[in-house]
Amino acid sequence: MKCGFDNEKYLKIQSEHIKERIVSFGDKLYLEFGGKLFDDYHAARVLPGFHPDSKLQMLMQLADMAEIIIVISAVDIEKNKVRGDLGITYDKDVLRLRDEFRSRGLMVGSVVITHYSGQEAAKIFRNKLKKMNIKTYYHYTIPGYPSNVALIDSDEGYGKNDYVETTRPLVVVTAPGPGSGKMAVCLSQLYQENKKGIKAGYAKFETFPIWNLPLKHPVNLAYEAATADLNDVNMIDPFHLEAYGETTVNYNRDIEIFPVLDAIFKGIYGKNPYKSPTDMGVNMAGFCIYDDEVCCEASKQEIIRRYYTTLNNLVQGNASESEVSKIELLMKQANITTDDRRVTVAAKERAAKSKVPSAAIELADGTIITSETSDLLGTSAALLLNANKYLAGIDHKLKLIPKEMIEPIQKMKVTYLAGKNPRLHTDEVLVALAMLSKDDENCRRAIEQFPNLKGCQVHTTVMLSEVDRKIFKKLGIDLTCEPISKKQKPLIG
Repeated sequence: MKCGFDNEKYLKIQSEHIKERIVSFGDKLYLEFGGKLFDDYHAARVLPGFHPDSKLQMLMQLADMAEIIIVISAVDIEKNKVRGDLGITYDKDVLRLRDEFRSRGLMVGSVVITHYSGQEAAKIFRNKLKKMNIKTYYHYTIPGYPSNVALIDSDEGYGKNDYVETTRPLVVVTAPGPGSGKMAVCLSQLYQENKKGIKAGYAKFETFPIWNLPLKHPVNLAYEAATADLNDVNMIDPFHLEAYGETTVNYNRDIEIFPVLDAIFKGIYGKNPYKSPTDMGVNMAGFCIYDDEVCCEASKQEIIRRYYTTLNNLVQGNASESEVSKIELLMKQANITTDDRRVTVAAKERAAKSKVPSAAIELADGTIITSETSDLLGTSAALLLNANKYLAGIDHKLKLIPKEMIEPIQKMKVTYLAGKNPRLHTDEVLVALAMLSKDDENCRRAIEQFPNLKGCQVHTTVMLSEVDRKIFKKLGIDLTCEPISKKQKPLIG
């Protein structure tokens, strides 16, 4: 649980750097905000010490000068695209984001619906926003985008879009997810602001890849693992190298689009204020790493976790073989295997001995606790009880939940609810533990240990039910599972 990232330094120098970028352009800066603002748990995992809401906290330091535009694609509205980590559609997330920003005192100026070409679902959503007194604008699909620069930089291109009215010098452009059209909104605004005689600039705020770390640094490799489904590739920025003789890291999409952006900027301003994709960025995270070894190890562990997640998704039909192959290649580049995850080895060793599904948890002090499936409890439920007993100093042999209490719950599940698995899941065990804690001191002491599980590592030799996965997530535990269902024999090799 060591730290390697100075979060306070990050908040300070990041906000100062953005202020400097605003001044360099004059009247206004459109800042494309990539990644997650409220809950960037990936960054928190690979940069120990980084707070999941660090970017939001940084933005709040600029609250008096900032307003926010939330962007959503009409295509995503029509397809009811779902944000995987939250399980809600993008249109609902727009409203969630707006409420979250406003609750923190940040100004949300408007919503922009991009890629609009008459989609009925987009019209319905816009009407809904209007009834909520939310300013909403359309940005249209431009034929030949982004290569048809002559059309893009014209009144029939960017000039055809609704002009988004803004009142503050820093305009943060964000979205529920990738591919929403944030950059196009920024550039469209630059075109229209320029025609109105307003000096405006553009910058991009992406945490990863970290431009001033080596190309194959584990932190940057972990970013590639996290975006394996998008097929992002970290690359040396050739434009920056040519312009300054300095090696920096960017990712393929920004590098590939830069010649087009160069032409667009020249069409708007007559010149490009940037010589490279790296120049466009304002990320200062690389300057806040004070223990590189800690961040390297954390990133290697993240790559392994991403590998298991992708394997599980492949089994469930939600990932491709190419995604798995890509992360396997990243693991080779980082010189790691799944055996470098201690709980993976421990869980598989327990399964090899017990011949039933097993699990292991690594606690904050490095202690590893294991469990296995029994007639009464699933391996995840047993693991939580074992871990909390250890943390509370309770004898492992003591049964916190007596058999005579578990059996009636099992009868309810199987006899009356037509369940096939009589074993208690994690949520059922937690409810039973809570009920007993009123009169049982040991149960109360065990419950008090749950906060100490945050940040711990767990591995199971079978894929878990959605209920168990959600419980681990709520407890802040990093979970990995062997890509095998409970219906199959447990992986004991």
